Amino acid sequence: MCGIVGYIGEKNAVPILLEGLRKLEYRGYDSAGIAFLRDGNLDIRRSAGKLKNLESAIEAEISSKAGIGHTRWATHGRPCEANAHPHRCGRVAVVHNGIIENYAELKAELSNRGHKFSSETDTEVIAHLIDERLLEGLDLESAVRQSLGDLKGAYAIGVVAEGRPNVLVAARAGCPLVIGLGAGEFFIASDLPPILGYTKEAIFLDDYEMAILCRDGVKVTDLYGKSREKNVCRVQWSPAMAEKGGYKHFMLKEIYEQPQSMRDTSLGRIGHSGGVVFEDFSVPDSVLRGARKAALIACGTSWHSCLIAKLWLEELARLPVEVDIASEFRYRNPIVGPDTLFVAVTQSGETADTLAAMREARKLGATAISICNVVGSTAAREADGVIYTHAGPEIGVASTKAFTAQLTALFLLAVRIGTLRGMLDSERAAFLLGELSAMPGKVEQTLSRMEEDMGRLARMFCKARDFLYLGRGYSYPVALEGALKLKEISYIHAEGYAAGEMKHGPIALIDENMPVVVVAPADDVFEKVASNIEEVRSRGGQVIAFTTNGGRKLEGKADYLYRVPDTVPCLTPMLMAVPLQLLAYRIALLRGSDVDQPRNLAKSVTVE
Repeated sequence: MCGIVGYIGEKNAVPILLEGLRKLEYRGYDSAGIAFLRDGNLDIRRSAGKLKNLESAIEAEISSKAGIGHTRWATHGRPCEANAHPHRCGRVAVVHNGIIENYAELKAELSNRGHKFSSETDTEVIAHLIDERLLEGLDLESAVRQSLGDLKGAYAIGVVAEGRPNVLVAARAGCPLVIGLGAGEFFIASDLPPILGYTKEAIFLDDYEMAILCRDGVKVTDLYGKSREKNVCRVQWSPAMAEKGGYKHFMLKEIYEQPQSMRDTSLGRIGHSGGVVFEDFSVPDSVLRGARKAALIACGTSWHSCLIAKLWLEELARLPVEVDIASEFRYRNPIVGPDTLFVAVTQSGETADTLAAMREARKLGATAISICNVVGSTAAREADGVIYTHAGPEIGVASTKAFTAQLTALFLLAVRIGTLRGMLDSERAAFLLGELSAMPGKVEQTLSRMEEDMGRLARMFCKARDFLYLGRGYSYPVALEGALKLKEISYIHAEGYAAGEMKHGPIALIDENMPVVVVAPADDVFEKVASNIEEVRSRGGQVIAFTTNGGRKLEGKADYLYRVPDTVPCLTPMLMAVPLQLLAYRIALLRGSDVDQPRNLAKSVTVE
């Protein structure tokens, strides 16, 4: 969603803030702004649209030693300069991610006390509350702390104030915020990329914590002013890992990084005797062995990885599994208890609905495991155990390498639980893990084989209005993911469907103008999928089929037939996802879409 940056130190804050905002563009935004202190005075520059509009409003000679910046994705109030952050009242400027649920009530109270508002946002009330307390004589730290006590909802904030040039205050409740620790300089950010070029040392704030940044150090407290001891994390990502590296788009770079991210996610976790070992994993084997059921929770692409993991856990571990979209899990009355293994899957570790679902499950007694990509994220800290996907930063909004890295981690977990429950002997486990180890090489083969093919296919179908994606078994979630990728970045309507359900509705849509993408590896439902292809062809649909080398029976039955390398049927999703990513990317490129920052979408959904 929105992005926050902040700086205090001896360097010029303005270029650091602007560069930080550029590093956060991937999150999606409709306006941007910065506030900075120079000669003790507060100055604010804001602009609707892209960062270049903001940069054109800032004179080259401006210099400051402290400031805050923000990229906004509208929640309250339309996208425009007046609603852009930072918001100011008197001597105070505030940037804010999240939603203040009681802002209307607070705004009415403040208006009755004579305050005048200049925006439609919920954020502006925060600036008014803090400024009012400064006028009462409080210092900035105390004014922020007391003001936060009035707020209901979710927030990550950064605050600077006129006349207080040597202090920057930050706080969080429900939205991520990281503090970067440099040499005589300190940073705040809503994600790691803005600070990677300056420091590898970071503190991750927990909910209801404040950080007071001065030029000589950082103090972290709770909202009552009690000091908090925080662990300093050393971030292993390099700044180059968050750059395009010669690729036209981050998304394409990340598609090609999948073999490495899959290797890194399995590295050191596969034992010599067919076992799986997770480093620093605090969930006892007895819990994994004794679970009566598993609940897998996620959103978007991560939900598709959970649908595949359900089949793995049921096949390899014989463990009953429920899969929920996180926002739905929260608002039903789930049957979860101490015998439930709860698995939350989230790339960022900060997805609001997923975090809320995990907290609810833990309240009900479940053991929670998070699978995420960001060390020190909220999901990692709050879970009973964490399995990291070592994919590095994923900048493109449409997830690619995070998906296959999640699948890698989830497959390792399924094998671990299967062996602990006695459903997989060491020989079978070693064979499956050997196939997993071979997967990065097969993904590399698929990428080299499919790049030009998907480019040609994209040129033929880039003007289509609708796509239908079909699959069965392990391929059904892949069909869902392929359709999601296409609609996310090309804005073509696409629908993923279980192939066996085609006659229950979607077949009515098929005519000569309907491209139908069929995921059809040579597995135990291959013949049934081949029959579904015949049904599409008989109604004039254009069939684009993806199979393995063993699927030769589709020769002559599909209008366009592509093969990925053979593997065990349960691992075909990792291969089949790759050409569908390339196809979506190439179609979006031909349609002139903003591939890395598709409209209306954000990388990390940190508000409900």
